[in-house]
Amino acid sequence: MSKANAPNKPKEAKLLADLVGRAMTPVCRKRGFASVDIVAAWADIVGERYGTRVQPDKLIWPRQVVLDDPEAPRQSATLVVHTDGATALMLSHDSMQVIERINSFYGWAAIGRIKILQRPVRAKPVDERKPLRALTASEEEKLEKRLEGVQNDRLREALKKLGAQVIAKNSDRAA
Repeated sequence: MSKANAPNKPKEAKLLADLVGRAMTPVCRKRGFASVDIVAAWADIVGERYGTRVQPDKLIWPRQVVLDDPEAPRQSATLVVHTDGATALMLSHDSMQVIERINSFYGWAAIGRIKILQRPVRAKPVDERKPLRALTASEEEKLEKRLEGVQNDRLREALKKLGAQVIAKNSDRAA
């Protein structure tokens, strides 16, 4: 079969996150971040209060002393962020909670302290999404049934939230 007669095969779709991630990872590595994940998920990690008003700049990893024990724990890094003056004051008071959130994102004590630099933060455009409708009782019941086997409470709540959004969004399109 010649190329002219070959059936058109659809190209496999690629996730935008994969393409952007590959492009951004070298830039993030220069700044001390292992990957683009923390920068991309920053607002979700630190919450609404600091998500748009604080920007992660770089991670400063301490020099590791070569020890005979390869199982020795790694030392924590310093996260350098920048924000305006008023937010810097609030962040300095909440820094331990922010460090805890970041470390739970990483899954280990990656961040030991936060260094705050007072600089203007580039304003990100506000994503104005229209609120999704509430689920009907039958939709909620079906969703709960699907999540019965999930043992972890946090995972079940996250999946429930995601499922509710998917159901509400898809039924809005069908209407």
